Amino acid sequence: MFRINEVLKFGEHRYRVLQQLGEYLVWIDIDDATAFPELILTSELIRAIDQENLERINDPYKELSFETPIEGSVARTKRDTNYVLIKPLLALPDFYRPQSRGAVIKGILVEHGSTKQTLYRLARRYWQRGQTPNALLPDYKNSGGKGKRRVAKDKKLGRPRKYEPGTGAKIDEFIERLFRIAIDRYLLKDKGHSFPYAHRRFETLYLNYFPDTPQEELPSNWQMMHFYKREYSQPEKLRKRVSNVEYNKDIRPLHSTANTQVLGPGSRYEIDATIADLYLVSDSERANIVGRPVVYMVIDVFSRMIVGFYIGFENASYAAAMQALFMAATDKTSYCKELGFDIESDDWPSVGLPDAILADRGELLGHQIENLESSFAVRIENTPPYRGDAKGIVERNFKTIQASFGPFVPGYVSGTMVKKRGGNDYRLDAKLTVKEFSQIIISSVLYHNRYAVLEKYDRDSDMPTDLPTTPIHLWNWGLQHRTGRLHQADEDALRIALLPRKTATLSELGVCLFGIYYTSSELLQLGWTHRGKDVKRPANMEAAYDPLVADRIYLFPERGNNKYWVCNLADRSREFQGASFWDVWQLRDEQKMTTGQARVQSKAKKRQHEQFVIDKIAQAEKTAPDTSGISNAERIRSINENKREEKARERTEKAHNPVTKDNRKPGKVIHLVNPEPDLDYPDYIDELFGEDD
Repeated sequence: MFRINEVLKFGEHRYRVLQQLGEYLVWIDIDDATAFPELILTSELIRAIDQENLERINDPYKELSFETPIEGSVARTKRDTNYVLIKPLLALPDFYRPQSRGAVIKGILVEHGSTKQTLYRLARRYWQRGQTPNALLPDYKNSGGKGKRRVAKDKKLGRPRKYEPGTGAKIDEFIERLFRIAIDRYLLKDKGHSFPYAHRRFETLYLNYFPDTPQEELPSNWQMMHFYKREYSQPEKLRKRVSNVEYNKDIRPLHSTANTQVLGPGSRYEIDATIADLYLVSDSERANIVGRPVVYMVIDVFSRMIVGFYIGFENASYAAAMQALFMAATDKTSYCKELGFDIESDDWPSVGLPDAILADRGELLGHQIENLESSFAVRIENTPPYRGDAKGIVERNFKTIQASFGPFVPGYVSGTMVKKRGGNDYRLDAKLTVKEFSQIIISSVLYHNRYAVLEKYDRDSDMPTDLPTTPIHLWNWGLQHRTGRLHQADEDALRIALLPRKTATLSELGVCLFGIYYTSSELLQLGWTHRGKDVKRPANMEAAYDPLVADRIYLFPERGNNKYWVCNLADRSREFQGASFWDVWQLRDEQKMTTGQARVQSKAKKRQHEQFVIDKIAQAEKTAPDTSGISNAERIRSINENKREEKARERTEKAHNPVTKDNRKPGKVIHLVNPEPDLDYPDYIDELFGEDD
């Protein structure tokens, strides 16, 4: 019923069971410094259990079983020496009898020359602390009062000064309060202040209380550092020394991995953008440096496969993200073939929409992406602000991809972008075109997907050991053994769903979007472009547009339905033929700016014109003759006669009378060789006023 070495609490005392002897137990009080092993009846202990006076408790010395003193250390030497010294006493069968112990003690004293008090003290320690050699280890861990706060009484704590003058200050509660104020106010802030700076601020605060204190008697930097290390935990220091953004992104502990939140390929895609670390030149003119391109990457979380990307010069926005997502959901063979890579569908098998897309709040937030959610059952997940670590997989991938080719590429920006004095301008080293850079990215992506070994990939328990941790093998294994979350979508419907949308207005001129007019056969058939008060048409409709092509838009005639009409650019807006909407917005802004400047000048000139008219009217009224002697009827009857006289005077003044010269010669007549071509000005009467068939 009772086990050797277990600890029992009997009343207010704690005992350790040393040996079982039939009806008796041998135990010892582990809290009594003068205790010896004693016999007690087992029946008495059982009765104590029934009366709830005896209970089993945890061993207070169980930590000794984890101790492993270093070989050659003082603690280990003392343990082994003491154990050998009392070993004859410990091996005694009836060690609990004083008579037997006394005879053995005398023999030990004769052989080793120790003292009786030392032998009993070591034997008692052995029995009370668990009957193991480690029970004889010295209590060095209690030396120095580790973790206990020391209180200065007559003089300051610590070693005396050797080189600096003065004796130093004695630290009391008031000084510790000033320490805490200085540390909280100047050190534990995300301002980047150093500890010496915080100590100097403490000195200023201290001298405000005690202005006559000599400099050498001020509390030292080390005293404040000791207080800082003792009173502030490491998590508290790390948390308060940086901003919330930096702490959440770079410092806070990670509790899990991204793989624990996905079921298989297509469970979640991560999308993010970065600016490439190199400068490119134009495809059409290599002498023109076009800057650093924007690179979007879409990565499957489960397999780490790059499923789509975008390279261009659009800012990180929905318009650029849309192109990367469209590539991620469609077949990539034709795109790769355009850039010189002949691959099969099995080489890049990621075709379809995922279950969820994780992106920054900027690109995929708002009504533009809601259609993708509702029509294709794709869940859009947005990261909190300034939390790039939430998309750690795609964030890390940018560095991995660029590291594979960056050092070899001219125009590559390594490290800081600040030009060193006397160094070359890396922008002038640009040699790669946009197309060539795209080919390098495709080659890097194909290598990553097919051959890159993910050495830090966290496997699940059901993954076989012979499964290579390359993205394509993980992708194929996940489709066979896990829940595949990819679902197919019509390519044309997906493209329309991904396009950004805007409300367009309708009038007799057609559909107006961003100030450009469009028309379609459906509008003509419904009579929405006819003129007249009786024409009925909706005031506005939702339209989708491709930012890269301004020649057409897609009009949705039914609200809540993705059926669309293709509307082409009207003749009224022919100036934007072949342009993109980026060009349209730029040109429209320039036109509005020019119109605004002209309107300012027009307003000033119109004001001058109106003043001129007012002055002329005033002058005419001032010079008007007195007609009081002529009746109104006579003045009216003379209008026709006055008009004839004014007409005759006008003809005389404007008649042309050329001066005749005697030395003029007739001009030379040149006859046309072939008078057949019709050189008449073209006539557009039929086109302008002809009726439609």
